[in-house]
Amino acid sequence: MKQQTELDMTNLRVNGERLWDSLMELAQIGATPKGGVCRLTLTDLDKQGRDLVLKWAQEAGMTITIDKIGNGFMRRAGRNNALPPVVTGSHIDTQPTGGKFDGNYGVLAGLEVVRTLNDYKIETEAPIEVAFWTNEEGSRFVPVMMGSGVFAKAFTLEHAYAATDTEGKTVQGELARIGYIGEQEPGDHPIGTYFETHIEQGPVLEDNDKTIGVVQAVLGIRWFDCTVVGMEAHAGPTPMHLRKDAMQGAAEIMQEIVACALRHKPHGRGTVGMVQVYPNSRNVIPGTVKFSIDLRNHTDALVDQMADEVKAFAAEVAKRRGLEIKIEMVSSYPAQPFHADCVNAVARAAEKLGYSNMPAVSGAGHDAVYMARLAPSGMIFIPCKDGISHNEIEDAKPEHITAGCNVLLHAMLERAGLAV
Repeated sequence: MKQQTELDMTNLRVNGERLWDSLMELAQIGATPKGGVCRLTLTDLDKQGRDLVLKWAQEAGMTITIDKIGNGFMRRAGRNNALPPVVTGSHIDTQPTGGKFDGNYGVLAGLEVVRTLNDYKIETEAPIEVAFWTNEEGSRFVPVMMGSGVFAKAFTLEHAYAATDTEGKTVQGELARIGYIGEQEPGDHPIGTYFETHIEQGPVLEDNDKTIGVVQAVLGIRWFDCTVVGMEAHAGPTPMHLRKDAMQGAAEIMQEIVACALRHKPHGRGTVGMVQVYPNSRNVIPGTVKFSIDLRNHTDALVDQMADEVKAFAAEVAKRRGLEIKIEMVSSYPAQPFHADCVNAVARAAEKLGYSNMPAVSGAGHDAVYMARLAPSGMIFIPCKDGISHNEIEDAKPEHITAGCNVLLHAMLERAGLAV
């Protein structure tokens, strides 16, 4: 194949208009009246989306492999096909009120990288592959990130197959129905390096007026249920100093959760998203309050420190107010740092291409979390309007879509190498 000069490679860019058009065409499958997409995993619409993406891959000269959980791998051969491939990808299933870009952008950006390499007749040393992972969203079946999780042996294929939706339909049955149970054992597919390009799903890049987020890590998460027990009493006759008000104790702890996150900035997160009050009556002092605690930070040590601080504060509140307070962990997700080589490849590409950029973290889970357990991995973020995602009004600028794909192209080329 034609060899590119150093200058040619520096100026290499994807076809942003083609990428945008592909995103808009895929978004028509399951399009909603408000401009979003509802394409739940393993539905007929998901099959149509998968079929379209695979058709585009075949038109680009790629070969297809589907594994037993329905993950798809689209391969562009390299000069040395004995090398493990440099892989990029994401997912094409959506939330019930999803947008056009979440997940879909990562898959089609990978396809555009391949199309661009074809346009310029560039041969890489290692193969390049684009993956789509089954049921990343988890909106129809749980667990979330199912396809990549099975691939990484985080849970078994049998466990995933047995998952049911609200109608009792199983993952195995629906995969078979739409024709996407492949022959390859999940995890048997080699991966040398993995990149994932994604909208940020938050407001940080937009707030800082940066085009590229060089993702350092995915935040660790600890979920707890907190139960505060006091004593119900009449709101009128009971003086303030004689109350055992569960709501007031809970409110103190809720404020401490926010304060704790602010103490552990810039990546500390503290959220109370669910509250249940008993007996929930206008003129009764609450006797029991149960609420959720969501703590996040970029290292497990910091998340655990935040949890310890909240628990210590709750113990002090319990003693001072005469309440019984119990905090129980319900879920724990470890922080996942990305490989320095991949992080640096993304940063170098952004700088070389002249895009404003900044270090970033992901507060949400992605398939790259599981891939990072198996191979050097990295992520590229671009801004989304007002930081909104998992919403039909999710939006991104065409120039940002193009920029993220250009960074992906150059990062992948650095890792795959040019054939010599």
